[in-house]
Amino acid sequence: MRLGLLGPAHEREDALEDAVEFLLREAGVDRAVYLGVDRALDTVIHRRAERLVGASPDDANLWQRATDRCARATPAEIDAYLAAERERRALSIFESLPDDGTRLIELLDGKVLVMIHDKGKLDEDDILPASLIAFGRSRQPLVRQVGSRWFLSPGSLEDFGIMTLEDSDDGIHLALFDRTRQEIRRERLLASRGARVRVAGTEA
Repeated sequence: MRLGLLGPAHEREDALEDAVEFLLREAGVDRAVYLGVDRALDTVIHRRAERLVGASPDDANLWQRATDRCARATPAEIDAYLAAERERRALSIFESLPDDGTRLIELLDGKVLVMIHDKGKLDEDDILPASLIAFGRSRQPLVRQVGSRWFLSPGSLEDFGIMTLEDSDDGIHLALFDRTRQEIRRERLLASRGARVRVAGTEA
């Protein structure tokens, strides 16, 4: 599982569009969450879907689009239509935080990740089970361990704003990118539950 985290766009939809392109084409994420609360991601994704398949690009209009585009289409036109629809469906990996400002949850390597815009709104019930807390309300990126928990923020998309978390055989790995999609930090945050640890010449 590879998860993408996007920081707030702060009216820079061009930066958000670039980040969406990066996560789709290069980062290969399975899910991506926008940690802002301005619904900018919904606007960007809808606009991208319209460029691919036209107006009303949601699933409810799929059969109507197929009828309109393919009833008298050539094989090449049908292939082009199917390719565009597949690309539109790929956009479903992107999601925004709930409108009410509450959090989303993901499990990575059996560890609980809580995602929210403002970490100050987390209560004890949110924090206790969490090994990782990702939040969007931060201009600068943050990767900090406090006790047994990691607090993470990709920062604003004005300068940074792209982070990935991946559960691998040896644990959960983080990568942080700036606006130009250059990787500026990579590290393992948590070891896998089955990882072997070497201590003083022995293995445990």
